[in-house]
Amino acid sequence: MESIINGFQAAFYLIVGLNRELLGIIFLSLKVSGLALLISTIFALPLAALLGLKRFPSQGLLITVLHTLMGLPPVVVGLFVYLILSRSGPLGFLGLLYSPSAMVIAQTILAFPIVCSLCHSALIGINPVIRQAAVSLGASPFQVSLAIIREARYGIMSGIIAGFGRVMAEVGAILIVGGNIAGLTRVMTTTIALETDKGNFELALALGIILLGISLMINFLLHWFQKKKI
Repeated sequence: MESIINGFQAAFYLIVGLNRELLGIIFLSLKVSGLALLISTIFALPLAALLGLKRFPSQGLLITVLHTLMGLPPVVVGLFVYLILSRSGPLGFLGLLYSPSAMVIAQTILAFPIVCSLCHSALIGINPVIRQAAVSLGASPFQVSLAIIREARYGIMSGIIAGFGRVMAEVGAILIVGGNIAGLTRVMTTTIALETDKGNFELALALGIILLGISLMINFLLHWFQKKKI
């Protein structure tokens, strides 16, 4: 019990003292995960809107595929990206393997189906009365779509946050394509796994506390937006 308390004390001192190694790992994690989330959201939102607001052939099949991809095993994604970016792969000439760029690619693939599927669910869950009211007021198809998207904004935000949670908690894929190289590709989750194996619980605990803090802060902001009806 005493060792656990000492570990938390040491972790607290690392956080309060703004340990340089700790800060570097945190900033890299936020940079990689944030960029992956941004890219996946840019592509996922238009597709979610198309699936939720329009009707076209094979729509049901595409939705089923997206829902299936939500459960993609991270190590499979990591292996796929590794093969693509390896020296003998089709994109090997780019030299992206074992770099933050490779980690962004893997996390983007993981986040995309989650963001797209949850945003689609938020859109189709809107009361049909909203669409009918907008049409009766003479709104154009584009204005009707905007009205539905605005009504579903909290569900969309929740979908994006879920995607962020997925990429921030990811270990397997980024370990394969990033290599967990100190000062270059070592992020919070891979560092926690490594330091725990080494018995260095202080740094692992400090990063775990930071991860929980980030999650709490994001969910608090979402709750605040909902409360303020922004």
